[in-house]
Amino acid sequence: MLWSRGWVRIAVGALIALALILAPLNFDVATNQALARVGVFAVAVLGLNVIMGYTGQVSLGQIFFLGLGAYVTAYGVNQDWNILLVFALAVLLPGLSGYVVALAAARLGGLAIAMVTIALPIIGVPLAKRLAEWTGGSQGTSARFSSAPDWSGLANDQWQYYLVLLITAVVFLLIRNLVRGKFGRALAIVKENEAVASSMGISPYRYKVMAFTIAAMIGGVSGFLYMVVVQYTSPETLAFHHSISLLASMVIGGAASIVGSLIGGAYYVLVPNVTNEIDATLTSLLQGAILLVVLFVLPGGVVSLPRVIRRLLRRRGGEHGAHAPEEPGSPT
Repeated sequence: MLWSRGWVRIAVGALIALALILAPLNFDVATNQALARVGVFAVAVLGLNVIMGYTGQVSLGQIFFLGLGAYVTAYGVNQDWNILLVFALAVLLPGLSGYVVALAAARLGGLAIAMVTIALPIIGVPLAKRLAEWTGGSQGTSARFSSAPDWSGLANDQWQYYLVLLITAVVFLLIRNLVRGKFGRALAIVKENEAVASSMGISPYRYKVMAFTIAAMIGGVSGFLYMVVVQYTSPETLAFHHSISLLASMVIGGAASIVGSLIGGAYYVLVPNVTNEIDATLTSLLQGAILLVVLFVLPGGVVSLPRVIRRLLRRRGGEHGAHAPEEPGSPT
């Protein structure tokens, strides 16, 4: 197939990269902010994919790490800390929190680990309200640090878009290389059969802890990017229903898929806007219907659509070949 040729993939990748770079120069403020938010939540979905898609562990608390990263960013910015230090803390503190949770949760499985992770956003919301000195309480807190520098010649929305694009691209590249290497192969074995993994010298517990920690760190990155674009966070950021939306976005985009995470981020940001335009009172119902349709038609998510189309075309081609009339004089 044409797509299997290396130069075709390179050319398509270059065109996509060029389109992403030029996009904010040709769109209005609202569109640029929407695209930047797609990048923010694509990173969040990617983190969820690491623990659920690639490792097969149920996690319903990914939004907690996004919220924690956002709060750490807001606090550091408001204390006038160096922005690189703020970014490092926004990644490391959620990672440390994820590691502590994983030490206990990774020994569990199925519904047990799901219940542990559910507790994260449930506890996070009242905790954020009580720690008002650091979080701003119920009113939340803002942090403005992503205005475009004068030397860039860019508007604020364009500068924020490029920051999100750069960090998102780096994170996706790192995770792509990670899951395609030895670590990713070990995760696949753990996901398939933990007993087999143990017999091969792969510790399921160790790899699940590592995956959970990496997912939490990626959540922290998305929290930092959230503050780059939104510049405000509150206890609502940590709400449990956002975790469910992230999970639905991962399923719709495609589990264990880098491209599926991008599709999931687009779904998380854009589809609610569309359903609200149709009928705000039916938003949840419409999104649930979309999820059900995708699960029935594309169990592998939207990312599996090309594969499904190829399978259907091959099947039709085989049927036509099987029923084709024999030519006169052809051997029997």
